[in-house]
Amino acid sequence: MKELVRTNDLTVIALATALLEAEDIAVFQLDVHMSVLEGSIGMLPRRLMVRSQDHFLASAILRDNGIGPEG
Repeated sequence: MKELVRTNDLTVIALATALLEAEDIAVFQLDVHMSVLEGSIGMLPRRLMVRSQDHFLASAILRDNGIGPEG
């Protein structure tokens, strides 16, 4: 798995997940529980991961929709 996006913005996570799932690309969120435990400070970013073979296509889809690696 490769990291695709790392951000504190939940709207970016939701949009990126929806865009990728619409293209049948499996997405896995990391650090969800850690970001909830730290509260609403927004200190710990969440990460979106995709399979290595999907990384190039997933990056292109997000880039075309204005989402970069930092959200």
